Amino acid sequence: MKRLKTWAAVVALSCFCQAALAQINESDTLLLQYASALGGSWQTGNLDALAFRAKAEASLAPAPFWAFKTQNSYRYQEFFDRKADEDIYSRNFFYGWQQRRVYPFAMLFVSTNFRRKINFRHFEGVGATWQVVRQPQHTVKVSLSAVYELTRFADDAYNYSEYDGSPNIQTWRATTWIFGKHALANNHLRLHYEAFVQPSLQRSNNFRWQAEIGLEWPIWKGLSFSANYIFTHENIVVSTVKTNDRLLTFGIAYNGKVKSTP
Repeated sequence: MKRLKTWAAVVALSCFCQAALAQINESDTLLLQYASALGGSWQTGNLDALAFRAKAEASLAPAPFWAFKTQNSYRYQEFFDRKADEDIYSRNFFYGWQQRRVYPFAMLFVSTNFRRKINFRHFEGVGATWQVVRQPQHTVKVSLSAVYELTRFADDAYNYSEYDGSPNIQTWRATTWIFGKHALANNHLRLHYEAFVQPSLQRSNNFRWQAEIGLEWPIWKGLSFSANYIFTHENIVVSTVKTNDRLLTFGIAYNGKVKSTP
């Protein structure tokens, strides 16, 4: 019953706004963009294992002077009925004048991470994005922002003892971010990549960075096969947790668009 409920939650998330893989560009002159990706496995017998990952993303741009984009993901793993992962990640942006070369934004991120013993994390802030390359088949963007972050851990002992004694760590951060997507081989192969660095503005040892790269091979209309690799480093962690994580996933993705009314 627990597995059925978990699968139902993943399907609901996937259908919620059908978006994924950081493919959506909020600067496109489209009213609505959406896509989804879902992958996983279920094995019983000598090894009982369940694993899946769902991603959802959508962008709404009803006017050239504002747009909203949301990116969401859910990951779950268990071995012999023992939970190993259950992560929720939600990124939400409000953009202004998003079709200009440089435009501002405000953002709110919310996440949990069972393996890293993060019960809850949120950060919010403002920044600006610069569209370095904006061609029909190629997009490259960089951004800089300032955010305030609060992380609530499941423990209060860390790999740096100066943080010991409280499950909460709060800090102001700068964020440098780069994103690119490219349609290759006459759009028979799509490449995207995304990376960010988030140093604390208050403590030099409190920083994190992440790099992601993905490929999509179109199969039929908006349907494609996808592969995604993510590397994450978080320098301040609970003492029993490693600072690095790597994740390679394969699955099916779906992309769709709704053009603006003339």
